[in-house]
Amino acid sequence: MELLTAIFFDFILAFCVAFCWGILFGTPVKALLMAGLLGGLGHGIRFILLHSDFGLISATLIASVTIGLLGIYAAHKVHNPPVVITMPACITMIPGLYAYRSMLAGIKLSDQAILEKDPNIIPSIAHNAVLTFSLLFTLAVGISISALLFRNKSVKQIRFDKSRLLAKGK
Repeated sequence: MELLTAIFFDFILAFCVAFCWGILFGTPVKALLMAGLLGGLGHGIRFILLHSDFGLISATLIASVTIGLLGIYAAHKVHNPPVVITMPACITMIPGLYAYRSMLAGIKLSDQAILEKDPNIIPSIAHNAVLTFSLLFTLAVGISISALLFRNKSVKQIRFDKSRLLAKGK
């Protein structure tokens, strides 16, 4: 029961974050609810996977792919582009803590006395920076997978009408 309560609160907090970021991004009102629901669902999936001993990167990848796939369906329901819904939803999984830790350790690196007291600063910077970039890359790939799988036309299939291009050039 305690785990269900934690999952529920995680969903509610992630919903609020995605909903509010949607407001900041200028998401249309009819898409805000979808952005919040996808944000809560995606973060909830990551939360459950982390408690099931998945790694942070793999759990984030699965959650962002889920957001991307469901975002395409949700976008059709609210008649908006998928990015309007998926970007606020994925904001909930941005690795701000790890970026902050690597930046803080980098600042400490400038003081020789602190470096002598704690020689683990350089490995800490490397670990947190690599984790930050890996999670950001994973979020980008997770959202992009659905866009690549379900796009309507390939660039190779687009035909240009030369007369139309010449008319625009005049």
